[in-house]
Parts: sequence; structure tokens; C-alpha cells
Amino acid sequence: MLLGIFAYENSDAQQTDERPNIVWLVTEDNSKRFLRLYEEGGAVMPTVEELAQNGIVFNNAFSNAPVCSVARSTIISGSYAPRTGAHQHRKMKQVPLPNGLEMFPTYLREAGYYTTNNSKEDYNFDKNAQVWDESSRSASYKNRELGQPFFHVQNFAGTHEGQLHFSEVNLAKLENQSSVNDVPLFPYHPDTPVFRFTNAYYRELHEKVDKQMGQFVDDLKTAGLLDNTIVFYFGDHGGVLPRSKGYVYESGLQVPMVVYIPEKWKGLFPMDMGSRTDAFVEFIDLGPTVLNIAGLEVPEEMDGKPFLGEMISLSDLEHRNTTFGYADRFDEKYDLVRSFRQGNYKYIRNYQPFNIDGLFNFYRYKMLAYQEWYSLFKAGQLNDIQAHFFNSREPEALYDLEKDPHEVNNLAANPKYKSVLIDLRTKLQQKVAGMPDLGFYPESFFLENGLENPVQFGQEHRTEISELIRIADLSLTSYRKAEKHLLTALESTNPWDRYWGLISCSTFGNKALNFEQRVREIVENDPENLVRIRAVEFLVLNKRPISTRIILNILKKANSESEANLMLNTIALLKTVNSDFQISIPTDMFHSEWTKKEGDYINRRIEFINKT
Repeated sequence: MLLGIFAYENSDAQQTDERPNIVWLVTEDNSKRFLRLYEEGGAVMPTVEELAQNGIVFNNAFSNAPVCSVARSTIISGSYAPRTGAHQHRKMKQVPLPNGLEMFPTYLREAGYYTTNNSKEDYNFDKNAQVWDESSRSASYKNRELGQPFFHVQNFAGTHEGQLHFSEVNLAKLENQSSVNDVPLFPYHPDTPVFRFTNAYYRELHEKVDKQMGQFVDDLKTAGLLDNTIVFYFGDHGGVLPRSKGYVYESGLQVPMVVYIPEKWKGLFPMDMGSRTDAFVEFIDLGPTVLNIAGLEVPEEMDGKPFLGEMISLSDLEHRNTTFGYADRFDEKYDLVRSFRQGNYKYIRNYQPFNIDGLFNFYRYKMLAYQEWYSLFKAGQLNDIQAHFFNSREPEALYDLEKDPHEVNNLAANPKYKSVLIDLRTKLQQKVAGMPDLGFYPESFFLENGLENPVQFGQEHRTEISELIRIADLSLTSYRKAEKHLLTALESTNPWDRYWGLISCSTFGNKALNFEQRVREIVENDPENLVRIRAVEFLVLNKRPISTRIILNILKKANSESEANLMLNTIALLKTVNSDFQISIPTDMFHSEWTKKEGDYINRRIEFINKT
């Protein structure tokens, strides 16, 4: 495959519409750390490397979310998912696009581009208009009108997480076939044959996918199209070894990205072919960038900004050095984590730090590496860095990624970095309040009250969301300073003030036990189920006695599948971190419509709880 040769005779090369074709080659679940293009010991990927020789390598490209449906919803809308209500994976219900906004390929299609997607969508949005001329496993740019410019997305699933769901029997067979022996391990992983093989095998999957991408690029070349086609290669988010997909660590957010530039269109780009840049680009920027390259206006409703195309200077690119990340529900596992990176410093805000990263998730724990990691933790055979995944977290974390690329040395309590911590904390606080971030409402409440128009709902409740953020952030100060504000929250008539007040109390741990009597009153009498279960959470985390009869009574009153799932998440956490806490959930407790489908979240949680 010789990308540098552009002598074509195919008539299709004579494109009558003098606008560039744009192609996305998208691999699933892979961070940049798995590519030799970025790190020693990474997979050898000749197709990607040759695209890089004739294009731009982005050293700092980021998914805003570490899981596919939220990441892809961010891409297709050019908007932050917590602002639009598309932040949960997998969706309970689809959300509407913001008023006045369409999925960005719609604008290309309306402007005369032939838009095709082969084939993954996985959006959390309803579609307002026809986005794709074709979107299926057979979708192809080849079906366009002669000379018509095209935008085509080709997805490659060979690196998806599911490829690592092999059994022990399959593992033995795969080990015999593996040609990769010695690979670098991440410091937070145990050094075992299972982890070594999984790590090596995943790199082999990259190499296989690279060959598939090579065939696709060769087909463009043979058709005489490559000299008029701008090709993007990127991963749809990080992953997928344990502690990557689903988590806002760099392993879950930072992706490989290469943009191949034909000689004909190099004027649209502020850098020379074969260059690398440290500029930060995010998934919110991808749609606006494609629109800009195609000569179209970027809708004001999008959060992203173009990073290539006309009017984008090298200076503009070099000044981009921040990125924002978010992680919420992953299937049945709930969390609320936000991150803000500026340059080499990364700030993570764990809004529910008593949650553990390694809490059981059915799909995630299909991987032998996950299963083994947890078994070694329970057996006490991990060092502190490896065990951190299964222990409660700090409310906030600060990492110097230049010195600590794997985010294992939290500097948040180090006085030397206080000014950096406060700066990034403030910027993240401004970010979540400014959206405003809908993740501060429980999913069930949002689905019941904000689904019709999430963005408008957020704007109408901006002041309330800011107050919830303030209550959540009480846990970042001393208990002495927070105590009176916690009491105010626990006594508030607003259930979500009480909800976040209890979460902050749980973060403070036994320091907040002077509120035990008030918390018990909430358990017994609060009208909001989710507030009551947060009160239960506080008591059990602090190993205070509570009747299982009361807990089961709260669960029985669940008003929706989403509400039941969130409450069961708390019970799963409590059984995982407190060995003295015993409870069994009747399998017929919840509405049959929530549990009758195979593999539903509620049944998975009940099965885990009853086995733990």
C-alpha cells in the first residue's frame, strides 16, 4: 500500500464536486497506549503508521466519555452528554436532541454529501431527521451519484471488549496461537499469566484490525479516490483492559488519532504532512471539524470547535490544552465522576468516593482478567497500587501525567501542588455548573421530569443544580466547616438537597455520625425512596445496625426500573465493602416488566447480591 502515489486512471477520481471526501476509520475500545505509533511495546500497525507519515498525529486526542454510547452521542451531537441528558450507558430511554440541533452528518447530507455509516450508531438520542443515506453493515460510499462527495464512517469491531471474553478453555488454545510474548504491563495490574496474555492478545487484535483498515484504504486508492479524501483514524474511546473502559483515567479517555491529508487539501491544515501535535482535541470537536472542512457553518448549539480546516491557525491549535471527561452509569453500575485536564495535570472529582472502581458489573466481569484481579484482592495478594481499584477512593485526585502517566500517585493532599489543585478544581466546578450538568439528578428523576427537553430542563434548574454541586463539594472542606451546611441540607424540603447531603455525610464517614439520629429519621420517614436508600448507605458504610426488613420495604416501593436499579447498586456496594452486611433480595420483588427480559440489570444485580 503506497499512499504517497497518486497516479489514478479510474473515472471515479474525476470528482465533479470540488469538495473533499471525508472518511472515518474507527476502532473500538482502544487507548493510544496500545499502538507503537505512541508507545514502545505497542502494536505494529503499518496502515495507521503510513497514514501518519502523510498526515498529522494527535498526541492528545480525547474521548469525553470512556464508554461507547456516551462517547458516540457526544461525537454525533458535538455536545457534552451531561448537558444534553445523553450521559448514561446503556440508555433507559432515548433523549431528544437540543432544540435547533441535528446530528452533524445531517448538515453534510443537506449540503450534497452522500453520508454513510458502516455500521455502528449506538446513540442515546432520537433522530429528528434523516442522518445517513445508508447506515448498515453493507453501507458504502460507492452507492453515491457519480462525482458526489461523501462522508463515510467505517467501524472496526475487532478490538471491542467482547473479544476478550474468552473462557479458561479458550485461553489455553489462544495462548498456543499467540505470537506476542513479552509486553509491558501497567503498574496497577498484577503480573500474572492471565494479565500478560490478555495484554499481548489485545495488541494482536490491533494488528488484525490494521490489516482490515489497510484493505479499506487500498480500495480507496484503487478507485482513484485517495487523493481527494481526508482520512481520520481514531478509537471510539479508551480501553479495554481492566481500569480503562468505563473510567475517566487516561486509559479510558485518551485515544489514538491520525488525520491523513492528501496533497490537494493540505492548505486546509495548519501543519505539514508527517507532523505531530500536542494540541488537545476532544470528541465534541470532531463534528464541527468535519463541517468546517466541508465548508459548512458550525451550529451555535454545539459545544465543540473545529480543530482543522480553513481559519484554523497553528497558533489556535497550539493553545488548546484542556479536556473534560465524564463517567456515569455503565449498564447496571452507577457512578458520578468528572475530570478536567490542563496540560500535564489531571484532576478527577469522585462525587461518590465510597463507591469502588471495581464494583461488579456483569458485562465487565466476563473478562478473566477482571475475575482474577478481584480474586487476588480478596486473597490479599495485591500491592497498594493494584488494590486501590477495589478500595474506596479519594473525593478528588490530582496527577502529574508527565511523571505519573498511569495515574497511581494522587497529589491532591500534597501541599506543593495546592495551587494546581485549587485551579483545576475551580475550573471543573465552573464546567459542571455552567452546563449545567444533569448528572446531579438521579436518573429516574431526570427521566420522569426532564426527558421532554433536557437542555431546557437544565437551564430552568440551573440554580438548583448549582446548589446540589455546592452540597456535594462540602466533602472537599473540613468537617468542622461543613457540619452546619450538612445539617441544613439534611433538613431541607428539597429531596435532592437531602440526597446530596447524605452522600457528603457518607464521604466524611464516621466523622458525621453525630447526624445518626437524623439519618435514621430519614430512613424511616422520608417520602423519597432514593433519599432513604442513601441514608441506609450512610449507616451501613459506618457499620451501624439497621433492619433488613426496612431496607426491603424501601426496595419494594421502587417507582421505576431506573430507581430500582440505582437502589440495588447501593446494596451491591454495601455487600461488597462490608462483609458483616447480610441481605437477600427476593427475585419476585420488582415489577415483572422490569425483569422479564433476558439479561436485565435488575436480575443481574439481584443475582450478584444474593451470591455475595
